[in-house]
Amino acid sequence: MTDPGELGFSNRTGRPPGRLITLASRVLPGIRRVQSQIEPYAEFWQERNRAELRRNGPLCVALGDSMAQGIGASGPEGGWAGRLAPALGSSWRLVNLSQYGARVDDVLDRQLPAALRLAPDLLVCLVGSNDLMQPRHQDGIGDRYVRLLDRLPRGTVIGNQPGTFAAALQVNGLIDDAVRRRGLVLAELRDPRTRHWRGKLASDRFHPNDRGYHAIAEVFTEALRRAGYRPRRSG
Repeated sequence: MTDPGELGFSNRTGRPPGRLITLASRVLPGIRRVQSQIEPYAEFWQERNRAELRRNGPLCVALGDSMAQGIGASGPEGGWAGRLAPALGSSWRLVNLSQYGARVDDVLDRQLPAALRLAPDLLVCLVGSNDLMQPRHQDGIGDRYVRLLDRLPRGTVIGNQPGTFAAALQVNGLIDDAVRRRGLVLAELRDPRTRHWRGKLASDRFHPNDRGYHAIAEVFTEALRRAGYRPRRSG
């Protein structure tokens, strides 16, 4: 059993939301409503992680960004990562090391080292949207993703990108190669359920809502089954 005080990890990157988002949230209630979730959802996972690390049982660690935090859902456990807990079953512990606004470097430099210190039985990861959606962060994403993929343990369940623009295709090619070469497990988000977003977006029109997260969690749950785990269907 791990002492939660030894983890030394925060579910906050320390970076404020971007200037455009901050300005838009002042005048658009839908964006403001979603942005108001950032701090309480991070606090929820911080406390939840401490509680999970006090328990015994097999350990699943989630890595990622605001979508693993559940931003846009009706509650923090409504994100794709939170929905894996009931799917895996009560014997499993779920520690969620995701951070709002996280990019590939945040997972590589902060989240993954913290996860590996916990020696998890299962690692799940979905990251890249914040790199891909902001042109200034697209430069070098291939190199960053190669470094991340080369450090993920065999058996890690990794989600790819549903986008069809050039940078997303580059990332997906690297993920496909790592799945073949390194024994990672693919959560295939090019699936129609997670490629078409009508009725599945929160009020900021960017983050998924409960329906969107349900679809992502279904894809991850199916990947876990292929990897030999026997999770229940996500709820």
